[in-house]
Amino acid sequence: MKEKAIYAGTFDPITLGHLDVVERAAKIFDRLIIGVAEVTGKETQFTQAKRVELVTQSVASLPNVVVEPFTGLLVDYAHEQGAGVIVRGLRAFSDFEYEFQMALTNRRLAPDLETLFLMPKQDYSFLSSTNIRQVAALGGNVSEFVPAVVEKALRESNESTI
Repeated sequence: MKEKAIYAGTFDPITLGHLDVVERAAKIFDRLIIGVAEVTGKETQFTQAKRVELVTQSVASLPNVVVEPFTGLLVDYAHEQGAGVIVRGLRAFSDFEYEFQMALTNRRLAPDLETLFLMPKQDYSFLSSTNIRQVAALGGNVSEFVPAVVEKALRESNESTI
């Protein structure tokens, strides 16, 4: 039986690597919720509402995927949504230690939830939202790293801060 799953993150901004993980998870689960986290402890370029908008536009072609904002603990949000699985992306070995610790913490907090790690295509394994924001802020071309709607939003955001 396929279940409902949650793929959560700040998505500041969503990248083609994130979208690759979304597409893979959408094939596995009947319903995939992308939870756009309210950020605590790190500064974002885009508001939560803008990030929800950009993610929603980026996944519009996937009928079993919904995008929602959330605050608080991911395990609490997963329970509220009736999800049994948390999807996490792993780009490189350097992600593993952090993700492993988070998965174990989530398992302690909510033993009924499973964590599924998915790797994006190798072409996207180096992408990070932080690097993309930096390249865009310095006027670099990020079109091969993010959806067109995100590229436009980055350009407009950076032009408004000049």
